[in-house]
Amino acid sequence: LLALHLQMDRWICIVFVMYFGIAEIFLVPQVPQEIKPYKSERTMARHEVREVEQRQTRDSLRDSPGLPEIEDLIIIYNRVPKTASTSFTNIAYDLCGKNRFHVLHINTTKNNPVMSLQDQMRFVRNVTSWREMKPGFYHGHVAYLDFTKFGVKGKPVYINIVRDPIERLVSYYYFLRFGDDYRPGLRRRKQGDKKTFDECVSSGGSDCAPEKLWLQIPFFCGHYSECWNVGSRWALEQAKYNLVNEYLLVGVTEELEDFIMMLEAALPRFFRGATELYRTGKKSHLRKTSEKKPPTKESISKLQQSNIWKMENEFYEFALEQFQFVRAHSVREKDGELYLLAQNFFYEKIYPKVN
Repeated sequence: LLALHLQMDRWICIVFVMYFGIAEIFLVPQVPQEIKPYKSERTMARHEVREVEQRQTRDSLRDSPGLPEIEDLIIIYNRVPKTASTSFTNIAYDLCGKNRFHVLHINTTKNNPVMSLQDQMRFVRNVTSWREMKPGFYHGHVAYLDFTKFGVKGKPVYINIVRDPIERLVSYYYFLRFGDDYRPGLRRRKQGDKKTFDECVSSGGSDCAPEKLWLQIPFFCGHYSECWNVGSRWALEQAKYNLVNEYLLVGVTEELEDFIMMLEAALPRFFRGATELYRTGKKSHLRKTSEKKPPTKESISKLQQSNIWKMENEFYEFALEQFQFVRAHSVREKDGELYLLAQNFFYEKIYPKVN
């Protein structure tokens, strides 16, 4: 550090000689003597942080035979059906070439969300050791899988999206009958059934029964038998635990743009450019269920009398509150526009001192 005192009443010219032969010269106002030590300490702390980070980066590249940490990252999106999952996944497909990561669809037989024990072992081994597919974004309709049970060193980053349980069920009901505008020519399982959702509820049909609401809880609960016992309080609590402890971020369908914006801020290696793509791209808005009719208040009221709905709704409200809490500490709104908060922490008092 070289300080050149010029003949000025209230200004000091300071020259910082940086690592790569680049000098930054700027003027700073003189401050009272009792404040200068704090300012100097803060400046030196930031300088020391840069030195420590550069040294650690050099050491990690020299000592580790594997990939740098960020290049070794795996994201798993165990997508719940009819929660805008295809719209979000299309963004990943659009960005993977530009941002240089791999996208892989986990396609299970008959869309069974529960894997056999041997498939769990295969999947965990593939994800953690398939170096050619790192960094990777895996997505599919599979239940949460705890990687720590299998003795692997690295854990993937989990993300997901949830939706109001009745809205999700209504969308799925009509999707099975009429499909969507993503693949309009594909014949769906219930194609030809013209019965509306309201007619199904009033007649006590199985496709709109409260048991069909039980989906988001077991997807977050995981591969335990109790997760799939409809109406299990243990499954609900386990799903809540996993949501806050095992997932980086869980968004809601109704606020998908905010979810994407926060992911771009937290994981730019994957999602750089995602927010703009969502706002302007065509694919992100493409998939919409065809022939969907909103349910009547009577149908909604009938479903809401079920304990199953109460538990699924409790989980959804829990997820929504957590998402809004994270968002409140990540973004601000100004003139109707959202913007991300800048870094709001720094390091100081770093010892031992860097030579």
